[in-house]
Amino acid sequence: MVARRRKRAARDPEEGIPSPPGYSAIPIKFSEKQQASHYLYVRAHSVREGTKSTWPQKRTLFVLNVPPYCTEESLSRLLSPCGPVQSVELQEKPDLAESPKEPKSKFFHPKPVPGFQVAYVVFQKPGGVSAALTLKGPLLVSTESHPVKSGIHKWISDYADSVPDPEALRTEVDTFMEAYDKKIAEEEAKAKEEEGVPDEEGWVKVTRRGRRPVLPRTEAASLRVLERERRKRARKELLNFYAWQHRESKMEHLAQLRKKFEEDKQRIELMRAQRKFRPY
Repeated sequence: MVARRRKRAARDPEEGIPSPPGYSAIPIKFSEKQQASHYLYVRAHSVREGTKSTWPQKRTLFVLNVPPYCTEESLSRLLSPCGPVQSVELQEKPDLAESPKEPKSKFFHPKPVPGFQVAYVVFQKPGGVSAALTLKGPLLVSTESHPVKSGIHKWISDYADSVPDPEALRTEVDTFMEAYDKKIAEEEAKAKEEEGVPDEEGWVKVTRRGRRPVLPRTEAASLRVLERERRKRARKELLNFYAWQHRESKMEHLAQLRKKFEEDKQRIELMRAQRKFRPY
């Protein structure tokens, strides 16, 4: 047992790093004082055939197991030796939506994601992805030239960032309201085009904004409405016939039960008369 432990300790710590299938492991450390390494698992971002993605193909690196102290700026700095980084985005879980995402707001979504995250790193050239897959470590997140705040310093920085700048907040609110007003105007214009146009049965759609001038019904639409009313009346008459038939059968059944009851009553009276006690 002791010899086996010595043999394991003699191995190179960077060899045999456990990683999920299809991923490459990149060891990182928070600072030089940290002895144990944390591993980032990376692979080239890809989607199924026929599926659209908001991330550019062959230039996006998908990163798993990103620790909470690793920010977008520090992750971009760690991967910058592989090539120029275009953008870095941290998320709570992988992005599976095909629709384009709305821009984030630093004022109305200030709550950070707790725990470990995933990241999408977009390089300017496809060679950056292949270089990142072969990157060796360990890489330092916090250095003297680029220190990462922690502890009470990080808490003070987060509190200072939580107080918004009034001018920047007003600008963002105005931008959001302009986009919202434009969206509402497009929806009203679309609803206005649909109003006043009769369907195949001659009906006109009316919204809560009021009734629009109705176009006269065509002869074909009027004939279709009359045929529909005739079918409704025929179906109603058929249902009434079945209800009358069911009611008649129930009355006949009740009459048979009453007749049987009277016959049983007479039979019981006859049996009582025959059982009368006669001692002599």
